[in-house]
Amino acid sequence: MKLATLRTDSGTCAVRVDSDRYVALGASDVGALLADPSWRETAAAATEPVDPSAAAEFAPVVPNPGKIVCVGLNYRSHIEEMGRDLPEVPTLFAKFADALVGPTDPIELAPESRSVDWEAELAVIIGRPVRRATAAEAAAAIVGFAVLNDVTMRDWQYRTQQWLQGKTFEHTTPFGPVLVTPDELPGGVRPTLDISCTVDGDTVQKANTADLVFDPVALVEYISTIVTLRPGDVIATGTTGGVGHARRPPRYLQDGSRVVTEIAGIGRLDNVARAS
Repeated sequence: MKLATLRTDSGTCAVRVDSDRYVALGASDVGALLADPSWRETAAAATEPVDPSAAAEFAPVVPNPGKIVCVGLNYRSHIEEMGRDLPEVPTLFAKFADALVGPTDPIELAPESRSVDWEAELAVIIGRPVRRATAAEAAAAIVGFAVLNDVTMRDWQYRTQQWLQGKTFEHTTPFGPVLVTPDELPGGVRPTLDISCTVDGDTVQKANTADLVFDPVALVEYISTIVTLRPGDVIATGTTGGVGHARRPPRYLQDGSRVVTEIAGIGRLDNVARAS
């Protein structure tokens, strides 16, 4: 099943995506839909299409997640390019919902930063409350996956040893276009999917999610030890090699840069960076 949040003339709505049409699900967005324990039955039974004249476009698939937990240094290729050892436990930081934008919205280049970088990532979306999860419970809590780009202000990230300040500038993080349930993906809750990012037509990142050090199930186990994960919460699983900061010389986004982030079987984000 594929779910999305649409912006329409009358507000946002959660929809089931059936190839060439959108079916309304009676909730304001995917996060609100997942808060209902019977959401799956509701989504499967729905038949009412969204009015094709409603000028619909994709919003962030979960516009206001209660938590966005991000994982750093989780692809072997990225760890190697940054000159670090493989971690024994996940490196965690947070992002706030104010950072999220839709899959075709502009990426805001804040005037305070001159080092804005791209980071293509697989996003995990939680579908049921879970705390101190076993592997089986963690797997059952994963409702689906989406595409995310953890756009990062590197000059702010490295001001201190804590990364959050460079990771959550407002209107910087494309997220969507859809939530795809694990049954539709090779590997299920541990998907093996090609992931890529292009900047102005140049392929800058290309890998497979099988290269993750800590897979989605392991991440849910670990994070749920710290805090209860709830429906609509998001885990950004980390980026692969090819970030601009690791290049020599470094390469960063400029006003007008086009960033396309794609994961096979899920979809693509197509965003233009714009100076604010």
